[in-house]
Amino acid sequence: MKASSYLIPTTKDDPQDAVVASHRLMLRAGLIRKSASGLYSYLPLGLRILKKIEAIVRDEMDASGALEFQLPILTPSEIWKESGRWDKMGKEMFRIKDRHDVENCLGPTHEESFCVLVKPMVRSYKDLPINVYQIHTKFRDEIRPRFGVIRSREFTMKDAYSFHLDDVSLDETYQKMRTTYRRIFTRLGLSTIPVQADSGNMGGSASEEFMVVSPIGEETLTICSSCDYSGNIEKTPVVPPNDPKANTGSSEEVVDTPGKKSIQDVAAFLNVEESYVLKAVAMWYDGKYVLVFLPGDRELNENKLKNHLVANEMRPMGDAELSKFGLIPGFIGPGMPMHEDLLVLVDAVVDWNAKYVTGANAFDKHKKGVSLKDHFDSSKIQTLDLAQARAGDLCPNCNAVLKAEKGIEVGHIFKLGQKYTKAFEISVLNDKGKATTTTMGCYGIGVNRCMATVIEQCNDDKGIYWPISIAPFEICLVSIAKSAEDNARIGAVYEQLRSAKYDVLWDDRDLGPGFKFKDSELIGFPIRLTMGKGFLEKNEITILNRKTMEEKNIVFTDISDLTKEIDSIRTELSQTLLP
Repeated sequence: MKASSYLIPTTKDDPQDAVVASHRLMLRAGLIRKSASGLYSYLPLGLRILKKIEAIVRDEMDASGALEFQLPILTPSEIWKESGRWDKMGKEMFRIKDRHDVENCLGPTHEESFCVLVKPMVRSYKDLPINVYQIHTKFRDEIRPRFGVIRSREFTMKDAYSFHLDDVSLDETYQKMRTTYRRIFTRLGLSTIPVQADSGNMGGSASEEFMVVSPIGEETLTICSSCDYSGNIEKTPVVPPNDPKANTGSSEEVVDTPGKKSIQDVAAFLNVEESYVLKAVAMWYDGKYVLVFLPGDRELNENKLKNHLVANEMRPMGDAELSKFGLIPGFIGPGMPMHEDLLVLVDAVVDWNAKYVTGANAFDKHKKGVSLKDHFDSSKIQTLDLAQARAGDLCPNCNAVLKAEKGIEVGHIFKLGQKYTKAFEISVLNDKGKATTTTMGCYGIGVNRCMATVIEQCNDDKGIYWPISIAPFEICLVSIAKSAEDNARIGAVYEQLRSAKYDVLWDDRDLGPGFKFKDSELIGFPIRLTMGKGFLEKNEITILNRKTMEEKNIVFTDISDLTKEIDSIRTELSQTLLP
């Protein structure tokens, strides 16, 4: 491909609304252009990269035995209502009505659609297992799209769904997908960590996210350096300490705390640690109410609470709701009025035998020396892991200290179980001729997000350095010549490279060498060949490895001289991408 007939709209300055490297460089390198909030157009160079990522994903999925489909993006509301997710998906689902006033949505995911499609095709255990997938457009009505294509409203995803006779078969495919994902991400040049994760709206018994450690990540990972444990902070269990320290006195004492509502204010006013103050969190969920007690230095993990309550929606109680139960915000504590419509839960980190500072259920007053066992019947109040994990907590596997890292999610695998197959009544006859409800798995990869995440890992002060497997072109040939005769000599080498099936872009534009060099380094072509005065006078070609910025001059006598050096660099760059 000649650059003079290509579109390479690079820019020198950083876009004002781009705050992360991937967003900034994708715009500057002419890979994408913003259409509207959370919507992006892919330009020729960007689309080549996207298609190469898709090809790697497709290659590995096909090798795993999965079968590719393509389903409609527009999906009818009735299948979502049948699964129970029409309301549960919330405002992030794009809902639309057609001219017949029929409700539909733009699919954010396709469990329901694949279930309806596959159901009549599988009748016997002999038809299973089957793993079906597509690489297609998805939609999510993000309230705040950010970081370019990392969190956008329209995106490309590889989503796969497996159907099985039993859990043993499901686990076999789940493990195969786990291995397949590691191969995919390695070939893309991504260093990933599989972490235990919350299944969220997807449901199911188990799930893992494939995370790339990055300071811009929106997820927090808990990682143990002593064993192989890694988890999403929203899933990580909090291990109660072996030596609880809360002890604020031998007997209960009401103290005045004027204007002190927050944990920080109360702890500072009474000169105690925040962990010695008991926090009360009052929540509404699906028309019901719950009050959770946890240590003051801990945050409530709403995902854990929602999963326990099997709740769709959750929010803090409003003033009227608090008043209904006789709860005084900022001063709630054990001994508050008990109500049959108010569920009380206690976090597992709280020590029932220890003494805490708590709200005194009176305005501007707290109590010291409060023990839960003096106010609640432990046989009637559930104690659960409801707190958010954090750095410094104990590893749930080996009790070593956990560290925390930010991460970008690029893939997610789920054991869905029978959540959807029961909803859609998908059953097959087993080897005894008995109808058996199938079980499912689900496996997703964010294709656009992978592209941006690679840039987050592979950039420097000059621009991007693409892994050779997904670079827009493997080689950029920069020519520095003025006469038609000189251009013809360089063009002959270019044609020889094309004939040898090299993926090469010839920058033959009528621009200065400095501009061409900066463009090639910004866009990130893995190998750059420079052919100018040295080539025209002495047959010298300069070869640059973009990743290391190392240059080498060779004397060109035959195309094999050049291809030998190119192949050496290609091999070197490819070695790190082998699964």
